[in-house]
Amino acid sequence: MRILLLCLLVGSSTVLQANEAPAEIDGAMTVNVYQAKRLHELGAVFIDVRDGQQWAWGHVEGAVHLNLAHDFLGLASPSWPRNMPLVVYCDSEVCPASAEAVRMAVEWGYEHVFYFRQGYFAWMLHDFPQEKDNFGQITTLNAQAH
Repeated sequence: MRILLLCLLVGSSTVLQANEAPAEIDGAMTVNVYQAKRLHELGAVFIDVRDGQQWAWGHVEGAVHLNLAHDFLGLASPSWPRNMPLVVYCDSEVCPASAEAVRMAVEWGYEHVFYFRQGYFAWMLHDFPQEKDNFGQITTLNAQAH
């Protein structure tokens, strides 16, 4: 029984490590939460690559939602200026989606790509400007009106 438990613990920690996002991405600058906040103040475009439900629960104020699985490829369009600063984020260091999105943005020729590896959880913990999707409030208001 103890051996089985030990195998499960060792196996689960290997899986968790496999999903951890890389610390750096070639061609991009990794920024911490304070550097990300400064970029936000300077008007950089924040791109949230999480799914729609996570986005609705909360995101960086003014961020653009480009779900990696569905919408992010739109950023490859030549109509987006390649010199605009992009700050790409996901949940945290264990979310590899932002790393993949950063790789893609660099590959598409974006010149100022910032990899906010710590992600939204760090942003939220520091109580930096956030927004939530208002769909829940609209649904509640409609339900009360009936």
